[in-house]
Amino acid sequence: MVTQGTDTMKETAFALDLLVNADRPIVVTGAMRNPALAGADGPANLLAAVQVAASSDAAGLGTLVVANDEIHAARFVRKTHSSSPGAFQSPGAAPLGWVVEGRVRIVFRVAKLQGIPSGAPDTIPAVALLTSVLGDDARLLTTLEHLGYAGLVLEGFGGGHVPRVVVPALSDLAARLPVVLASHTGGGEMLRDTYGHAGAERGLLGRGLISAGFLNGPKARILLTLLLSHGLDLDGVRDAFERINVSAGSF
Repeated sequence: MVTQGTDTMKETAFALDLLVNADRPIVVTGAMRNPALAGADGPANLLAAVQVAASSDAAGLGTLVVANDEIHAARFVRKTHSSSPGAFQSPGAAPLGWVVEGRVRIVFRVAKLQGIPSGAPDTIPAVALLTSVLGDDARLLTTLEHLGYAGLVLEGFGGGHVPRVVVPALSDLAARLPVVLASHTGGGEMLRDTYGHAGAERGLLGRGLISAGFLNGPKARILLTLLLSHGLDLDGVRDAFERINVSAGSF
Protein backbone atom coordinates (compact mmCIF):
# COMPACT_ATOMS: atom_id res chain seq x y z
CA MET A 1 0.00 0.00 0.00
CA VAL A 2 1.29 3.46 -0.93
CA THR A 3 0.07 6.68 0.67
CA GLN A 4 0.73 10.12 -0.80
CA GLY A 5 -0.82 13.48 -1.53
CA THR A 6 -3.72 13.32 -3.94
CA ASP A 7 -2.47 15.93 -6.43
CA THR A 8 -0.33 13.44 -8.38
CA MET A 9 -1.80 10.19 -7.07
CA LYS A 10 -3.20 9.12 -10.43
CA GLU A 11 0.20 9.58 -12.11
CA THR A 12 2.05 7.65 -9.39
CA ALA A 13 -0.48 4.84 -9.60
CA PHE A 14 -0.20 4.61 -13.38
CA ALA A 15 3.61 4.59 -13.23
CA LEU A 16 3.48 1.72 -10.73
CA ASP A 17 0.99 -0.08 -12.97
CA LEU A 18 3.50 0.12 -15.83
CA LEU A 19 6.58 -0.79 -13.79
CA VAL A 20 5.34 -3.59 -11.52
CA ASN A 21 4.38 -6.86 -13.15
CA ALA A 22 3.02 -8.98 -10.32
CA ASP A 23 -0.26 -10.58 -9.29
CA ARG A 24 -0.08 -8.99 -5.86
CA PRO A 25 -1.96 -5.67 -6.09
CA ILE A 26 -0.46 -2.31 -5.27
CA VAL A 27 -2.99 0.02 -3.67
CA VAL A 28 -2.47 3.79 -3.65
CA THR A 29 -4.52 6.08 -1.45
CA GLY A 30 -4.52 9.51 0.17
CA ALA A 31 -6.86 12.05 1.73
CA MET A 32 -8.82 14.87 0.14
CA ARG A 33 -9.59 16.64 3.41
CA ASN A 34 -7.04 18.01 5.81
CA PRO A 35 -7.15 16.04 9.10
CA ALA A 36 -7.94 19.26 10.98
CA LEU A 37 -11.22 19.62 9.06
CA ALA A 38 -14.55 18.04 9.95
CA GLY A 39 -15.22 14.84 8.04
CA ALA A 40 -11.57 14.06 7.28
CA ASP A 41 -11.43 11.05 4.95
CA GLY A 42 -7.85 9.90 5.55
CA PRO A 43 -8.50 7.18 8.17
CA ALA A 44 -11.36 5.63 6.21
CA ASN A 45 -9.31 5.62 3.00
CA LEU A 46 -6.37 3.99 4.78
CA LEU A 47 -8.56 1.26 6.22
CA ALA A 48 -10.26 0.55 2.90
CA ALA A 49 -6.91 0.48 1.09
CA VAL A 50 -5.51 -2.08 3.54
CA GLN A 51 -8.62 -4.22 3.14
CA VAL A 52 -8.30 -4.14 -0.66
CA ALA A 53 -4.57 -4.88 -0.59
CA ALA A 54 -5.19 -7.89 1.65
CA SER A 55 -8.07 -9.25 -0.43
CA SER A 56 -7.42 -12.23 -2.69
CA ASP A 57 -10.10 -10.85 -5.02
CA ALA A 58 -7.80 -7.94 -5.90
CA ALA A 59 -5.03 -10.23 -7.15
CA GLY A 60 -4.06 -9.71 -10.77
CA LEU A 61 -5.66 -6.27 -11.08
CA GLY A 62 -2.39 -4.35 -11.14
CA THR A 63 -2.19 -1.03 -9.35
CA LEU A 64 -5.39 0.31 -7.81
CA VAL A 65 -6.49 3.62 -6.34
CA VAL A 66 -8.82 3.33 -3.37
CA ALA A 67 -10.70 6.41 -2.20
CA ASN A 68 -14.18 7.14 -0.87
CA ASP A 69 -14.74 3.36 -0.55
CA GLU A 70 -14.33 2.93 -4.34
CA ILE A 71 -11.71 0.83 -6.12
CA HIS A 72 -10.34 2.26 -9.36
CA ALA A 73 -7.93 0.86 -11.93
CA ALA A 74 -4.82 3.05 -12.21
CA ARG A 75 -5.14 3.23 -16.00
CA PHE A 76 -8.58 4.88 -15.84
CA VAL A 77 -8.70 6.88 -12.62
CA ARG A 78 -8.52 10.68 -12.62
CA LYS A 79 -8.82 13.40 -10.03
CA THR A 80 -11.87 15.35 -11.11
CA HIS A 81 -12.37 17.87 -8.28
CA SER A 82 -10.08 20.09 -6.23
CA SER A 83 -11.54 19.29 -2.81
CA SER A 84 -14.41 16.76 -2.86
CA PRO A 85 -13.90 13.39 -1.10
CA GLY A 86 -15.43 11.88 -4.25
CA ALA A 87 -12.82 13.49 -6.49
CA PHE A 88 -11.43 10.22 -7.85
CA GLN A 89 -13.46 8.89 -10.74
CA SER A 90 -12.89 6.72 -13.82
CA PRO A 91 -14.42 8.73 -16.70
CA GLY A 92 -15.42 6.54 -19.61
CA ALA A 93 -15.12 3.43 -17.47
CA ALA A 94 -16.26 2.73 -13.90
CA PRO A 95 -14.86 1.72 -10.53
CA LEU A 96 -13.76 -1.91 -10.48
CA GLY A 97 -15.60 -2.32 -7.20
CA TRP A 98 -16.11 -0.95 -3.73
CA VAL A 99 -15.68 -1.62 -0.02
CA VAL A 100 -18.71 -2.02 2.21
CA GLU A 101 -18.69 -3.04 5.91
CA GLY A 102 -15.07 -4.09 5.46
CA ARG A 103 -15.91 -6.43 2.57
CA VAL A 104 -14.13 -5.96 -0.74
CA ARG A 105 -16.44 -6.31 -3.73
CA ILE A 106 -14.83 -6.57 -7.19
CA VAL A 107 -17.42 -6.42 -9.98
CA PHE A 108 -15.17 -5.72 -12.99
CA ARG A 109 -11.69 -6.98 -13.86
CA VAL A 110 -9.09 -5.53 -16.20
CA ALA A 111 -6.54 -7.31 -18.34
CA LYS A 112 -2.83 -6.80 -17.82
CA LEU A 113 -1.35 -4.07 -19.97
CA GLN A 114 0.75 -5.43 -22.83
CA GLY A 115 3.75 -4.02 -24.67
CA ILE A 116 5.54 -2.43 -21.71
CA PRO A 117 9.34 -2.77 -21.36
CA SER A 118 10.30 -4.50 -18.13
CA GLY A 119 12.43 -2.97 -15.41
CA ALA A 120 12.91 0.55 -14.09
CA PRO A 121 14.93 2.95 -16.25
CA ASP A 122 18.40 4.19 -15.33
CA THR A 123 17.82 7.60 -16.87
CA ILE A 124 14.62 9.60 -17.36
CA PRO A 125 14.41 11.56 -20.62
CA ALA A 126 12.66 14.91 -20.78
CA VAL A 127 9.15 14.70 -22.27
CA ALA A 128 7.10 17.85 -22.70
CA LEU A 129 3.35 18.16 -22.10
CA LEU A 130 1.59 21.00 -23.90
CA THR A 131 -2.08 21.94 -24.25
CA SER A 132 -3.64 23.36 -27.41
CA VAL A 133 -5.29 26.73 -26.93
CA LEU A 134 -7.05 29.28 -29.11
CA GLY A 135 -4.50 31.56 -30.72
CA ASP A 136 -1.63 29.07 -30.47
CA ASP A 137 1.12 30.12 -32.90
CA ALA A 138 3.41 27.03 -32.62
CA ARG A 139 6.19 29.09 -31.01
CA LEU A 140 6.68 26.57 -28.22
CA LEU A 141 6.67 23.62 -30.59
CA THR A 142 9.61 24.97 -32.57
CA THR A 143 11.78 25.26 -29.44
CA LEU A 144 11.24 21.82 -27.85
CA GLU A 145 13.95 19.91 -29.69
CA HIS A 146 16.52 22.66 -29.10
CA LEU A 147 15.67 22.59 -25.39
CA GLY A 148 16.59 18.92 -25.22
CA TYR A 149 13.16 17.30 -25.06
CA ALA A 150 13.07 13.72 -26.32
CA GLY A 151 9.32 13.65 -27.00
CA LEU A 152 6.05 15.53 -26.71
CA VAL A 153 2.54 14.82 -25.53
CA LEU A 154 0.09 17.37 -26.93
CA GLU A 155 -3.36 17.68 -25.42
CA GLY A 156 -5.57 18.72 -28.31
CA PHE A 157 -9.15 19.90 -28.49
CA GLY A 158 -12.01 17.39 -28.41
CA GLY A 159 -11.20 14.01 -29.93
CA GLY A 160 -7.81 15.11 -31.26
CA HIS A 161 -7.80 18.52 -32.95
CA VAL A 162 -5.34 21.43 -33.02
CA PRO A 163 -5.33 24.90 -34.57
CA ARG A 164 -4.56 24.80 -38.30
CA VAL A 165 -1.52 27.06 -37.91
CA VAL A 166 0.41 24.56 -35.74
CA VAL A 167 0.08 21.61 -38.14
CA PRO A 168 3.31 22.26 -40.13
CA ALA A 169 5.38 22.54 -36.94
CA LEU A 170 3.80 19.38 -35.50
CA SER A 171 4.44 17.47 -38.72
CA ASP A 172 8.06 18.60 -38.78
CA LEU A 173 8.61 17.64 -35.14
CA ALA A 174 6.88 14.24 -35.51
CA ALA A 175 9.33 13.30 -38.25
CA ARG A 176 12.16 13.28 -35.68
CA LEU A 177 10.60 12.86 -32.22
CA PRO A 178 7.60 10.91 -30.92
CA VAL A 179 4.63 13.25 -30.70
CA VAL A 180 1.63 11.75 -28.88
CA LEU A 181 -1.81 13.28 -29.38
CA ALA A 182 -4.13 13.23 -26.35
CA SER A 183 -7.27 15.17 -25.40
CA HIS A 184 -7.65 17.84 -22.76
CA THR A 185 -11.38 17.13 -22.32
CA GLY A 186 -10.79 14.86 -19.32
CA GLY A 187 -12.67 11.85 -20.66
CA GLY A 188 -13.28 9.68 -23.70
CA GLU A 189 -11.02 8.08 -26.28
CA MET A 190 -9.13 9.75 -29.10
CA LEU A 191 -10.81 9.77 -32.50
CA ARG A 192 -9.01 8.25 -35.48
CA ASP A 193 -11.08 8.68 -38.62
CA THR A 194 -14.05 10.97 -38.01
CA TYR A 195 -12.82 14.41 -39.11
CA GLY A 196 -10.50 15.25 -41.97
CA HIS A 197 -10.24 19.05 -41.90
CA ALA A 198 -6.87 20.73 -41.36
CA GLY A 199 -5.82 20.15 -37.77
CA ALA A 200 -8.16 17.17 -37.26
CA GLU A 201 -7.18 13.71 -36.09
CA ARG A 202 -7.15 12.00 -39.50
CA GLY A 203 -4.54 14.35 -40.90
CA LEU A 204 -2.49 14.51 -37.72
CA LEU A 205 -2.18 10.74 -37.43
CA GLY A 206 -1.33 10.60 -41.13
CA ARG A 207 1.51 13.06 -40.47
CA GLY A 208 3.09 10.74 -37.93
CA LEU A 209 1.51 11.73 -34.64
CA ILE A 210 0.74 8.86 -32.26
CA SER A 211 -2.68 8.45 -30.68
CA ALA A 212 -2.83 8.34 -26.89
CA GLY A 213 -6.07 6.35 -27.16
CA PHE A 214 -7.86 6.37 -23.80
CA LEU A 215 -4.91 7.86 -21.90
CA ASN A 216 -5.04 11.50 -20.83
CA GLY A 217 -2.06 13.80 -21.27
CA PRO A 218 -0.25 13.23 -17.94
CA LYS A 219 -0.55 9.44 -18.19
CA ALA A 220 0.50 9.43 -21.84
CA ARG A 221 3.56 11.43 -20.79
CA ILE A 222 4.47 8.86 -18.14
CA LEU A 223 4.16 6.05 -20.67
CA LEU A 224 6.16 7.89 -23.33
CA THR A 225 8.89 8.68 -20.79
CA LEU A 226 9.16 5.01 -19.83
CA LEU A 227 9.28 3.86 -23.46
CA LEU A 228 11.97 6.38 -24.39
CA SER A 229 14.02 5.49 -21.32
CA HIS A 230 14.25 1.96 -22.71
CA GLY A 231 15.51 3.21 -26.05
CA LEU A 232 12.43 2.62 -28.18
CA ASP A 233 12.37 4.40 -31.54
CA LEU A 234 9.37 6.04 -33.21
CA ASP A 235 7.99 2.77 -34.54
CA GLY A 236 8.52 1.07 -31.18
CA VAL A 237 6.71 3.84 -29.32
CA ARG A 238 3.80 3.74 -31.78
CA ASP A 239 3.52 -0.05 -31.44
CA ALA A 240 3.61 0.12 -27.63
CA PHE A 241 0.81 2.71 -27.47
CA GLU A 242 -1.29 0.55 -29.81
CA ARG A 243 -0.73 -2.61 -27.78
CA ILE A 244 -1.49 -0.92 -24.47
CA ASN A 245 -4.72 0.53 -25.82
CA VAL A 246 -5.79 -2.84 -27.20
CA SER A 247 -5.06 -4.62 -23.92
CA ALA A 248 -6.57 -2.02 -21.61
CA GLY A 249 -10.18 -3.22 -21.64
CA SER A 250 -11.94 -5.26 -19.02
CA PHE A 251 -12.74 -8.95 -19.30
